Amino acid sequence: METNHGALEDLVILDLTRVVAGPFCTSMLGDMGARIIKIENPKGGDDSRTYGPYVNGESAYFAMHNRSKDGVTLNLKDPDGKRVFLEMVKKADVVVENYRPGVMDKLGLGYDTLKEINNQIIYAAVSGYGCYGRYSHRPGYDILGQAMGGLMSVTGPRGGEPTKAGNAMGDILGGLNLTIGILAAVHARNIIGHGQRVDVSLVDAVLVSLENVFTRYWYSGQIPPRNGNTNPATAPYDTYKSKDGMVVIACGNQHLFELLCTEVIGKPELITDDRFDINVKRVANMDELKPLIEEFTSVHETQELVDMCLKKGVPAGPVYDVSQITKDPHIVEDREMFPVINHPVIGEMHVNGDAVKLLDTMPHITRPAPTLGEDNERIYTEFAGLTVEQVKEYKERGVF
Repeated sequence: METNHGALEDLVILDLTRVVAGPFCTSMLGDMGARIIKIENPKGGDDSRTYGPYVNGESAYFAMHNRSKDGVTLNLKDPDGKRVFLEMVKKADVVVENYRPGVMDKLGLGYDTLKEINNQIIYAAVSGYGCYGRYSHRPGYDILGQAMGGLMSVTGPRGGEPTKAGNAMGDILGGLNLTIGILAAVHARNIIGHGQRVDVSLVDAVLVSLENVFTRYWYSGQIPPRNGNTNPATAPYDTYKSKDGMVVIACGNQHLFELLCTEVIGKPELITDDRFDINVKRVANMDELKPLIEEFTSVHETQELVDMCLKKGVPAGPVYDVSQITKDPHIVEDREMFPVINHPVIGEMHVNGDAVKLLDTMPHITRPAPTLGEDNERIYTEFAGLTVEQVKEYKERGVF
């Protein structure tokens, strides 16, 4: 039974993050009810405010990743700015940042300083290579995480070059792992009695996502090749041409393969064919198996194929483009994955919904992304004890 509560409504999080990995993490936490105070440089703010597409002069890119947050500006290099930040830390549960490791320490605002002010504080950071290790001080971006974490090495057409995933998958994986780490550290406070540091590397996050790629390497000594859309462990498990696009058919076991052959494509002889009778042979001979399946799929439309497979219990689905995803009623209406919010500058805009559904404390977007410094007066009077006049003075001096 859904309530009016947010699962994390008792948490206050100071958000110093920029661009994707960190903001993605804190937007999820904000949707779950945490009070997120996004702190930006007064001179331009988050780098992603300069990323398109623009609507009415405002970045929709920034607005996507920074909903469910209050927004303030603060110059952390200014002595008064540092004092204000430290006052806020006293009332916060979590500080999240994605600077290069060492930057906050140079500012005098690293974890060792913050925990002396508030020993309950959780200090969470995501960076290219983590806060320790020989690469820790290297700058890191999504594409480097995908390259050095191995995702590019297994992505792309057979015989083709290593290929980046079509989105910032390294950043997203980093943000997801940072979210998990923060939630674990919040729980751990009840056990150990104090906060701790949470450290996430984009490379580490990508690496662990590759699951059995490394298992196959350790036990075979062979570098996994790029195989397009196939699965190196089972077949048929691939994309197949249809009359009007492409369809995925995923036979994860012998029974499903036999159903496909007998009940869907009408080729029962494939079951006893010496090339395909067991899974290991199908994997070895998938290049010979695929055109035999496409003889059937290529003369039927995608939705017809999906319906035929599902009717017989064979997992199948269409290969959607973005426009098709936004029209699927299960995704859009049932799962509510594209909620509409009203941004003060952009107006009505679609944003991505939350993949995690907590059925009693359902995540929801609490407010649109803030304009730069939108909540300075309200937040600084509440969290730093400043008067309205002091807020105005600090703004004039460039502290805010």
